[in-house]
Amino acid sequence: MVRMTLLASGSRGNTAILCSSGTSILIDAGISCRETLRRMLRVGEDPSRLSAIIITHEHQDHISGLGVLARKLKIPVYITGHTHQEWQRWVRGPASKQAELYEDDDKAYLERCEHFRAGEKFQVGNIEIFPFTIPHDAVDPRHLRRAPGEREPEHGVGAAELAREPQRPRPLHHRGAAFLVLAHLSEANNHPALARQAAERALDGRLNLIQNRLVLASQTEPMEAIRL
Repeated sequence: MVRMTLLASGSRGNTAILCSSGTSILIDAGISCRETLRRMLRVGEDPSRLSAIIITHEHQDHISGLGVLARKLKIPVYITGHTHQEWQRWVRGPASKQAELYEDDDKAYLERCEHFRAGEKFQVGNIEIFPFTIPHDAVDPRHLRRAPGEREPEHGVGAAELAREPQRPRPLHHRGAAFLVLAHLSEANNHPALARQAAERALDGRLNLIQNRLVLASQTEPMEAIRL
């Protein structure tokens, strides 16, 4: 069984944890190290079991806690080469709020760094990850899909961001999804109730989600684990 928990999702920070029986992976590090560890313990996940951190792109709400987490946990960081360069530029930049933490260049160095590329699978413990390119305003953004084993179903978790502006993309429905998570809601341009209403309208007549599970992720509280 695999479980996924969104520890934080929104414009002020994003991070999630993906776990199997023997492997735990932190996906993105957009909140502080202290808050990440606190939220993990709150949902019953042991930080000492973390096998790796995977970074999807370089926006501050996905990387702001990376340096401190990587140094404290001493685990490998999987990141694309271009995203790694952007992270280093950000932590050393004079405009960065984190700059004072990285006055020593060594602190902007990821001791255990593994680069990955779109379309090439990689493995962390017993979890196989397939990264693929997505359109986003970042230097080298990646989405991640867990590659199923031979006998595993190909259903999983879908994610969507719903905003009031009509120009925002609205990918929403996937036939194989067991759960649909409304994630990264904009605090300035959205509201959880409006996002749920919009999702329910968009899915009307096409619901085939197991138990019709439509879940809203939170910026301030960890989400209940999704188990697949």
